[in-house]
Amino acid sequence: MSSILLRNFRQHNRLVRQTFVNWQKVNYYSSDSNGDKQDSKKIVKKEPMEVQKKSSRENIKSYFFVRFFNYIQNYDKVLEKKFPSAMHIYRVFSIGVKEFFNDTKMFFKINSIVNKQGLKSLTRKEMELFNQMPKDMMKVSPVLLISALPFANYVIFPLAYMYPRTFLTSHFWSLQQRAEFQQLYIKERTAYNKKIFRKLQQNLNATVLLPCHNEFNYVLGLLGSGTHPTADDIIKIKDIFKNSPYKLDSLTSSHLTYLCKLHGIHSLYLKRVRLAEHFYAMQTMDQAIKSEGDVHNLPIDALRKSCYLRGLNPINLPNHEMIRWLREYLKVSQEISTDCISLYLHLPILLTYNHPNNWRLTHK
Repeated sequence: MSSILLRNFRQHNRLVRQTFVNWQKVNYYSSDSNGDKQDSKKIVKKEPMEVQKKSSRENIKSYFFVRFFNYIQNYDKVLEKKFPSAMHIYRVFSIGVKEFFNDTKMFFKINSIVNKQGLKSLTRKEMELFNQMPKDMMKVSPVLLISALPFANYVIFPLAYMYPRTFLTSHFWSLQQRAEFQQLYIKERTAYNKKIFRKLQQNLNATVLLPCHNEFNYVLGLLGSGTHPTADDIIKIKDIFKNSPYKLDSLTSSHLTYLCKLHGIHSLYLKRVRLAEHFYAMQTMDQAIKSEGDVHNLPIDALRKSCYLRGLNPINLPNHEMIRWLREYLKVSQEISTDCISLYLHLPILLTYNHPNNWRLTHK
């Protein structure tokens, strides 16, 4: 009897346990849809203080980081308010050095192209950079080299900033300074126009036996009367500049010096060599302008710069007049060969001597 009761009790217990297990499974699956919410509630209930502490620390760190980042980002404005002059010098030199460095890299790249393919493979813009950068590098290198010495930058930078035209290049100039200094440079160059014209007049009688003497006399007469010869008039007298006393090899030292000054070339030594190199570079630029679609396709800034490089003051000059003048110049340039380089070097006299824009500079 007792054994039967024990067996029934065990069966009853197994049934109860099985029923409880089955109930747990049913309860688990029935509550699965709300499980995430219940779990999140349990987590929130179990760890509210830890999450709040962690969130507070992150907010504090984020707040100070944002404030510090904004302060660093706007620190140049803070310095500009407290030290306006120093910050302006800093901006001028930081921007200028960057532009100068980029042009220097481009110059060496162009130089490698020239060594392989020659000058005529360059575009007008590349040719202008190739012609100008050696002068700029010679001018600004002492300032950059001295500034690398300990504490020297505290002296050399303010000094260069005070005299930017003497110690710096156009990379470091403002737009206003570029326009102002360009005006001064063209004024200094055109100051030699009259001296060169007088040299041409002095040797007129030495050309009496040459076939185009009368044409040359006519051209000088036009210049003396306040007008200019046309491109065709100038082409007719090119043989004058192939012979003494006007060919490059026959020009006097003072005449060569005046021509160097007119073209912005160093005039202490090797004047003839420098003038010949200048002719070749400038004529190559002329050819590049023609090959790139002629004068009317030049951008306005490039048109002004082209006139400036060739001796015409472009300030306040209408575009159509610059185009007309530059076409006349290029027409003559195409007809000039290496045996009459001197004619090319005198083109600024023959085409701009009486131009109102240049006349104002020399007779103020």
